[in-house]
Amino acid sequence: MSLPHTPSTPRRFVVVGAGPAGLTAAYELAQAGEPPVVLEKGAMVGGLARTESYRGFHFDMGGHRFFTKVPEVDAFWRTVLGDEFLRRPRLSRIYYEGRFFDYPLRPTNALAGLGAWQSVLVGLSYLRWQIAPYRQEDTFEQWVTNRFGRRLFRTFFKSYTEKVWGVSCSELKAEWAAQRIKDLSLWTAVRSMFLRPQHTIKTLIEEFDYPRLGPGMMWNAVRAEVVRLGGSVETDHEVVAIERDGNRVTRIVTRGASTNGTPRTHAGTDFISSMPITELVARLEPPAPDAVRAAARQLSHRAFVTVCLIVDQPDLFPDNWIYIHDPAVQVGRIQNFKNWSPAMVPDATKTSLGLEYFCNQGDPLWNMPDDELVALARKEIAHVGLARPEDVVDGCVVRVADAYPVYDSSYREHLDVVRAYVDGLANLQTIGRNGLHRYNNQDHAMVTGMLAVKNALHGEHHDLWSVNTDQEYHEEIREPAVDALEDALARAFGKLDRTGFGLAVGAVVGMLIFLATLVLVLRGGPVVGPHLALLSQYFPGYRVTLGGSVIGLAYGCVAGFVMGWTFALVRNATTFVSAVALRRNADTGPFSRFLDSI
Repeated sequence: MSLPHTPSTPRRFVVVGAGPAGLTAAYELAQAGEPPVVLEKGAMVGGLARTESYRGFHFDMGGHRFFTKVPEVDAFWRTVLGDEFLRRPRLSRIYYEGRFFDYPLRPTNALAGLGAWQSVLVGLSYLRWQIAPYRQEDTFEQWVTNRFGRRLFRTFFKSYTEKVWGVSCSELKAEWAAQRIKDLSLWTAVRSMFLRPQHTIKTLIEEFDYPRLGPGMMWNAVRAEVVRLGGSVETDHEVVAIERDGNRVTRIVTRGASTNGTPRTHAGTDFISSMPITELVARLEPPAPDAVRAAARQLSHRAFVTVCLIVDQPDLFPDNWIYIHDPAVQVGRIQNFKNWSPAMVPDATKTSLGLEYFCNQGDPLWNMPDDELVALARKEIAHVGLARPEDVVDGCVVRVADAYPVYDSSYREHLDVVRAYVDGLANLQTIGRNGLHRYNNQDHAMVTGMLAVKNALHGEHHDLWSVNTDQEYHEEIREPAVDALEDALARAFGKLDRTGFGLAVGAVVGMLIFLATLVLVLRGGPVVGPHLALLSQYFPGYRVTLGGSVIGLAYGCVAGFVMGWTFALVRNATTFVSAVALRRNADTGPFSRFLDSI
């Protein structure tokens, strides 16, 4: 941790990485009168949030919505770009089994796409996993199944997630899901079809801001401001060594084409790094202990390749992006940059698309020649039915390394070893997605840069590792043990949502009566459904007829809702009383201290 500034200790700040986190830190330092040196490995600033260009067409690396719940980040954006922001409507869909599903869900679209029987099975699966969920949520598969049911997990989560990460959902850690799609469940998704939520779930926001010429426009402007205030931003400077004296970093050595391969040394008193923490450990001189370097080598990143296609059509489809859940193609997501901002496309008669292929550095897809990748993208865009291959007039390829930190089954134990060592370097702070090996969004990567500067200049003690995608910068950071205990109790005594459970049971009961009535009517006979007809004693007006099937559907929904709502109420009350009794009896011993710490 850096020391606060005093007149007797002149400071020289060195920031490694010119992505959102690094440039935000540099901007805050420059504004405070401490202009830094920023060292960037690539030829452009912005990191993953840069904007590439080809023949006047602008391409966003991944699609970056400018949406945040952090006031300081929003103020930062407005100060830097002002009127250059566009307010854009969100439209994204899921492509699955030859159909397009709106996301967020829309009632008629979802039902028409899945079909009545599949919808019933989804409801039954959800009900089964609400009644008897996994008691531990160690993996992504367990986390999603507990909230959506296994059938919906297999339909809409498994294929796409494994395509993105390259590992089984049974190996991907639940921590990633909890961080990325916190507060989203089948009930909240279904409820959003009919009601506008009182609080925003980030995954479901309907509008966002976007720079007129893409996110790179933001970071080029930040770079210019840092330079104006006396700082420097050096691109094409790859870090080859991080020299230290004990637990203090003293110099950073870089090399790049801009220096004709000649090493350059950058001395400093304070260092802030957003480079991959795995590379940071590998570049330390003297080297870190063997155990730390071994742990760092076990941490991995997922890369992706964006194939940018120029299509000779003015309008192809209305979406900003489409998720591709079809295992028959390798593409994972398709961006329509014209729908992010019309200014991204210089010719209004054409459209530009970005087909994203998730891979690992060095695998066959990563190493495929550019012309073969463009040919593959042309073939797959036709397979999905979004454009004709003959309309694709040109294309280019951009490879993005170290895009997503991988949350595999053993990453946490290795990251803990690396973190413990890096935290011991007194004048170095790591920030951003790669610096913390945490899958943060752009806004929270920026927050880590802001807090790192507060730590350095004002002696504050913000825990940068605790900033995640749904945590606002000013939220209290509680003891990890408290969070872990609360999470354990929440799993053991988690309450059922009465309304959501009631709707699920009602939908299933109503559909079962509807289908059972239809089957009996179609089978016919001298006496149709004598046993099912007994329901008329409880449901006035119900008959085993075509019209009666609709009446039975309505009655079943109402009765099922009442049963589900009542069951959830009784179950929640029972678990609450049990928890109170347990606490009252826990007057001594470790269990008493366990509950008192919550």
